[in-house]
Amino acid sequence: MMMQKKDEDTDGDMFQRIDKSTVLQEARAFNEYPINPKKCQQILTKILYLLAHSEVFATAEATETFFSITKLFQSKDIPLRQMVYLTIKELSSIAEDVIMVTSSLVKDINSTSETIYRANAIRALCKITDSSMLQSIERFLKQAIVDRNPSVASAALVSSHHLFNKNKEVVKRWINEVQEASNSRGLATQYHAIGLMYLIKQHDRMAVIKMIQNYSSGLRSPYAYCMLVRYIAKILDEEDIDGNARGLYEILEGFLRHKNDMIVYEAARSICNMKNVTSKELYPAVSALQLMLVSPKIPLRFAAIRTLNKLSLTHPQAIVSCNLDIENLITDSNRSIATFAITTLLKTGNEASVDRLMKQISGFMSEIADEFKIIVVDAIRALCLKFPQKQTMMLNFLASILRDEGGYEYKKAIVDAIFDIVQSIPESREFAFSYLCEFIEDCEFTKLSVRILHLLGSEGPEVSQPSQYIRYIYNRIILENSTIRAAATSALAKFAIKIPELRERIKVLLTRCLEDVDDEVRDRASLYLRILDNEELCQKYIVNENTYSMNYLESSLQEYMEDEALRKTAFDISKIPIITKAQEKSEQLRIKTKTAGMLASSAMSSAKDPSPKKSAMAESIDPQQQYAMEMEAIPQLAALGKLFTSSALTPLTELETEYVVGCVKHIFQEAIVFQFNCRNTLNDSVLENVSIVMDIASQDDENIDLLQPMFCIPCNQLLYDQPEKIYVVYKRPPQYTPSVTFSCLLKFIVKDCDPSTGEIDPEGYEDEYQLEDLDLIIGDYVAPAFIINFQKAWDEIGDANEVVETYMLTAATSIKKAINSVVDMLGMTPCENSDIVEDKASTHALLLTGTFVGGIPCIARARMIYESSTGVTLELTVRSPVRAVCEILSNAIN
Repeated sequence: MMMQKKDEDTDGDMFQRIDKSTVLQEARAFNEYPINPKKCQQILTKILYLLAHSEVFATAEATETFFSITKLFQSKDIPLRQMVYLTIKELSSIAEDVIMVTSSLVKDINSTSETIYRANAIRALCKITDSSMLQSIERFLKQAIVDRNPSVASAALVSSHHLFNKNKEVVKRWINEVQEASNSRGLATQYHAIGLMYLIKQHDRMAVIKMIQNYSSGLRSPYAYCMLVRYIAKILDEEDIDGNARGLYEILEGFLRHKNDMIVYEAARSICNMKNVTSKELYPAVSALQLMLVSPKIPLRFAAIRTLNKLSLTHPQAIVSCNLDIENLITDSNRSIATFAITTLLKTGNEASVDRLMKQISGFMSEIADEFKIIVVDAIRALCLKFPQKQTMMLNFLASILRDEGGYEYKKAIVDAIFDIVQSIPESREFAFSYLCEFIEDCEFTKLSVRILHLLGSEGPEVSQPSQYIRYIYNRIILENSTIRAAATSALAKFAIKIPELRERIKVLLTRCLEDVDDEVRDRASLYLRILDNEELCQKYIVNENTYSMNYLESSLQEYMEDEALRKTAFDISKIPIITKAQEKSEQLRIKTKTAGMLASSAMSSAKDPSPKKSAMAESIDPQQQYAMEMEAIPQLAALGKLFTSSALTPLTELETEYVVGCVKHIFQEAIVFQFNCRNTLNDSVLENVSIVMDIASQDDENIDLLQPMFCIPCNQLLYDQPEKIYVVYKRPPQYTPSVTFSCLLKFIVKDCDPSTGEIDPEGYEDEYQLEDLDLIIGDYVAPAFIINFQKAWDEIGDANEVVETYMLTAATSIKKAINSVVDMLGMTPCENSDIVEDKASTHALLLTGTFVGGIPCIARARMIYESSTGVTLELTVRSPVRAVCEILSNAIN
């Protein structure tokens, strides 16, 4: 007998066409007696389905259904009762008078017959209870937290987590019960108890450290240990490893010897992610990860190689000892592991190993998906920039894979890599252009063809034999679509302008474009033919080396479109900053260099979406641009002009204090704006009329009177855990850059506030809070800059205004700490990875570049020698077109 084949399973269709009104009529079955458990379960499932799919229930409907469901508490059917708990939790936020069901839930909580009732009843009770009623159920929750049954205790602890945001003060009173629950034999109970205990103590740093020390051994739950590891990592991330923090690091290192792989990995990952970690501190973590590389467990190998891959961005030398084990993973059956292995080797390998690695990659590329190929391409790009002499081999490889099959994102990554190589290594242009010309002969992606034609038009005329590219460009006019034809027309015009001997020949080609079927192509050709004989017009419309700041333009347009009042007037393009195209390229390369390799983690964590657009968009958000937009919205600050640079956030209080304050210093041409970010950590008080009083505490400048306070923009109200900003503005002459220390005092009016209702007492009193001193240093007047070739920029500025100073940095205990100090004091950007140095290095040369306030370029070279007896000897050489800038920067070290 033949069976009919079922192409589709129709069991899931039972909910596809349900109607809310029909379901509400069916809910009358809840009032029937005897109760039909199966029928009621199906109706409850339909209600939950409707709620999950955003079906809107009126308050009256939800209330009637809610109280009908409460009659099902009479049933002893366990599956039905579980559905009842789920449904009343979902309806509790819509229905009225839900507190009436409390008695039924309390009865289930006190039940001794069915444990499953108790846990579910606790969750439902906490869901329907508001902050004002929390004290009435406090006794039941405290009993449940110390219950011997792990499921009941866990339900109470997790519910307490949710209630903590409603009423912190009540939950904090349960600390003794929570500590008792942490000794439970239940794994989940311990985990939830540790989490709740941290939540209660999180603002008391010493209490958190003591908790970590008490529970660093003796726990049964690996999840609880992982939670402790993350708490340790959070504390270590906030301060250097010394004092109490040193003891925490030793606890963290001890976890590396735990028998549970999950705990070992979590500890190793936390050590690798610590800021300012040394090679000595990294060694035990790297050794633990190295053992995981040879584990038979695929998830363990993947986690280890991913962590080492991320570590290779900042500490490549620390994982060189793992290279042999990493090489064995290139042939791993899991392609994600193999991809991480090959990219890690590319980042840590030396020049001698490049040839061997490239041979292995050639056979590897055909076996992986596009999203993994993008990661490899990005690693090759970084390797080529690291070893420029290997450019020919790298370009050959990129050209070969460019001819292979692949999607747009993959081909775009290859083209981007070639573009970056061309920009960073000028001698590679001819090879790169020949490969790109070959690619556009058979390119299916219009965007890539347009970008390549633009590059050829901009850079092609500067090579030794530029005429060879004209044929490739004109072929695009003959064979391609209108968008590419328009781009090719512009490229030809650039050749005609920059190479006069080719101008007449190119005019003939442009004349043929006048008969094109597309308006854009004809218009461009007509424009170029008209202005080619006018040098001034050529420079203005074609060779123009300036452009708008695209990030700023984009944000301004978004703000314009979102504001109806602004849209009533024309968009003012004159407010958008104009920068040179060289600056734009340098900034783009700086961002790409800074984020090199980070695409790997995002692609691996989301293999379904190989597009890197999200991460690229996130990286394009410039903090200084955000600051500028915020201040332009304030009329007093908008009148100060264009923002030059902004400092990093300087904390002025401890994180555990009642008021947390930090300061960002903004430098304008004739003013300094101090932005104070304030947060109130007390839920029982509100601050009003909050302001900052700044006074000069110390200075070494006889002209300090030139720095005058202008005004303060206070904060009207500082609510609990809602950050606000206060601005204090000082005026300074354009050429005056003082170094000064300010004392800062936070002044405000305190009013009591009911944490449960948010009601504020109308009466208050004046109070003040002393903040830490704030230093304004020379580095605050320097904006970060990025240059591709340091030596070229060094030679171009010349030594006419060069200033050399020598310092003894006795407080620096290593070259690495001296580098951090010099970079902070000068505010300049390290070039060519010169800020990366081995821990035991005794000599080093730090290369720095920046832009001094007023738009004055500056460049510096810091040579260092370390001796254990005397510290670090520093020879600082500064060059700039302005002698005064050299003198100011050379005297900035203190």
